[in-house]
Amino acid sequence: MTLEAVPVLDISPFRQGDSVARRRLAAEVDRICRTIGFMVIDGHGVDPALIAEVDALSRAFFDLPVEEKMRIVRPAPDVTRGYQPFKAEVLVRSRGGNAAGDLNESLMIGPVDVDGSAYYTATAAGRHFAPNLWPERPAGLRDAYERYYRVMDSLAVDLMRLFALALDLPETYFDASVDRSISRLRVRNYPAPDVEPEPGQLRASAHSDYGSLTILKTEDRPGGLQVLGRDGAWLDVPHVPGCFVVNIGDMLARWTNDRWVSTLHRVVNPPRERAAESRRQSIVFFQNPNYDAIVACLPSCTDAGHPPKYPATTSGGHLREKFVATQQPVAY
Repeated sequence: MTLEAVPVLDISPFRQGDSVARRRLAAEVDRICRTIGFMVIDGHGVDPALIAEVDALSRAFFDLPVEEKMRIVRPAPDVTRGYQPFKAEVLVRSRGGNAAGDLNESLMIGPVDVDGSAYYTATAAGRHFAPNLWPERPAGLRDAYERYYRVMDSLAVDLMRLFALALDLPETYFDASVDRSISRLRVRNYPAPDVEPEPGQLRASAHSDYGSLTILKTEDRPGGLQVLGRDGAWLDVPHVPGCFVVNIGDMLARWTNDRWVSTLHRVVNPPRERAAESRRQSIVFFQNPNYDAIVACLPSCTDAGHPPKYPATTSGGHLREKFVATQQPVAY
């Protein structure tokens, strides 16, 4: 369990460096994504005050009585909006497994700049642009979440441009696939446990992310994020203050014909002796491409010896299938 297992990468050369520095950075990204698919990024340019604001407001929301949080409960398995109650999700089901409900609760929103044009209201859009659900308290949460969503959306576009360079594609190759994305902002609260977990039950069961990439703000508390290394051992993801954890998801791995890996990861339970100090909160932005984006093998990821492994699919259809698979009813 070493820092080198999940590398720390300064991405500022992508914005500020010359062509040589940008190519060097892109080559390092390609190496990381071929091997572990996770990195801790510095030089991202996000205002620390905004991160702290979202963190504090989210903590205040989760401290509300459950009856108040349930006023904006997630309305359906294929609608990723609102409050997700404690133990209402089992992420390992997305990979055909099963376990007791994951030991977290969450608050989710989707795109915040949706107009009434045909793209957003078309039958093909399904429920990917369902209205966001906002709590009455705490004051200011909606404004902070909407600002944070826009900042993360912009950072995700920059990362996809960096990824395009790493895949020997034009920098703007993915732009038309992510300009009207069906991304999600999800804040997860992992309460300090007050009872022993059931056998096999985790804070977040083992899974890979579904979309193109994930940007995660975490914190240094017992019971944290682990990724599955190539040798089959679980590796702790380092917490580096001021940095984000970034990983690629199943959709980007599919796009790259598995040149890049979407790595299995989980959030483990804290040691019993540190349970009292283990409340943990994560702020997660899942970039999911436009619902009609065609996910088919990239031209730089196939040749005579590496034919396409997967049929073409769409972002929207792939995601809906995953969302529905992981839900379970919870009685309150």
